Amino acid sequence: MSLDVEDRPRRGRPPQRNEILRSGQFGGIAPEELAEQFGTPLYVYDLDVIERQVVALQTVLPSVAELAYAVKANPALAVVEHLGRLGLGADIASGGELATVRRAGIGADRIVMTGPGKRDDELAAAVAMGIRAVTVESPGELARLEAIASALGRVQPVLLRAAVTEGARAERVRLVGDDGAGKFGMDAGDLAAAARRAVDSSHLELLGLHAFGASNVLDAGALLEHVAATVRAARRLALSVGTSLRLVDAGGGLGIPYEPHEAALDLARLGAGLTEIARDWAADPVLSEARLLLEPGRFLVAESGAYLSRVVDRKTVNGRAVAILDGGVHHVLRPALVGQDHRIRAFCAWAAAANGSKATGPQATDSTDAATASCSTTPGGAGTTTRMVPVTVAGPLCSGLDVFSHGAVMTPPSVGDLVAVLDVGAYGFTESMPLFLSHPIPAEVAIRGGRAAL
Repeated sequence: MSLDVEDRPRRGRPPQRNEILRSGQFGGIAPEELAEQFGTPLYVYDLDVIERQVVALQTVLPSVAELAYAVKANPALAVVEHLGRLGLGADIASGGELATVRRAGIGADRIVMTGPGKRDDELAAAVAMGIRAVTVESPGELARLEAIASALGRVQPVLLRAAVTEGARAERVRLVGDDGAGKFGMDAGDLAAAARRAVDSSHLELLGLHAFGASNVLDAGALLEHVAATVRAARRLALSVGTSLRLVDAGGGLGIPYEPHEAALDLARLGAGLTEIARDWAADPVLSEARLLLEPGRFLVAESGAYLSRVVDRKTVNGRAVAILDGGVHHVLRPALVGQDHRIRAFCAWAAAANGSKATGPQATDSTDAATASCSTTPGGAGTTTRMVPVTVAGPLCSGLDVFSHGAVMTPPSVGDLVAVLDVGAYGFTESMPLFLSHPIPAEVAIRGGRAAL
């Protein structure tokens, strides 16, 4: 039986999908069973949810489009392996990620390396491996890459990264640490010079253009505007050096709704718009043989992940219920980093034991249509009310930033109950600071077809 966070969508907006909110289970496995087997705190990734997202996106894409998973979103080996099995390439941003995707079995011809500060040893490893493309961020990086390719006797395909495409900032979602000054890519002057150098080089091949527009975008129109602008920029670049291009990389940015009032990305509209863009460039001689590369990360994996933690203390402070967990923002930094609460679901420990966690576990209760939840007071536990009230859900750190929710509307959980922080399959554990205060490192568990494994 579960204690649900209120999940009422605002008028006119569809509810957000989430398997855990609907079923009260993780890939068909009860939360208490996972906690017993792997301990808490714990990261759980449902690979079947990832596959659902991949299929949903691939279904609407035109034939000219292909996907490369942005490994930065979640580099867990089981996740990367699964996406590789589904046919995706990989967008990597470090030598460590390069090693991960190769270990995951993704071929070098499906790997694109990005990032504004690539070291020489990382570039050398990529060139030696023969990856599909290196995205070049500056004239200096292009010169270093050319020298490395020459020393290795290789010809390295490159994408040139544009600092900004026209219109891309109109609907820009703010990136953490991005003040608009332009850390990424090259301006028009450097871009043209880099293109000419790549075309003239015997150790570089100008494959195409890369441009990133925004992060976590839920507006299909804004994404389409960015893709169209990137295509226009690619065409101008090709004409300026008198060559055709074979790849237009529009980056990622496909978002997921983190809050109940947010509507999901309209995939049908996105697919229709991309099909129209692809149809227009098919007759263009400088782009007719080009592929469109998208690099989604968050969209594919965020909803697959949950962070499972156990309540270790409960109190009331100035009239507000507070639940303290054994896990915190040292493992899930995003709420503190961007100032956004994640949705939370709690599960009664006593109900799980009564139901038999290895069978079905806690049963879901629908709190969206009622003011109370049926699982609230544990026999001998701290629960005292069945009413849903605002609850501060926080972690164990000696930091005021260690808060997952500042007022989740829920039945206050009791000591021993499990709490799941949802939608953390992207930018979760590896974006965090797990060594802070020397707490235990959480296990990462992948579930597929109802079977869980580290």
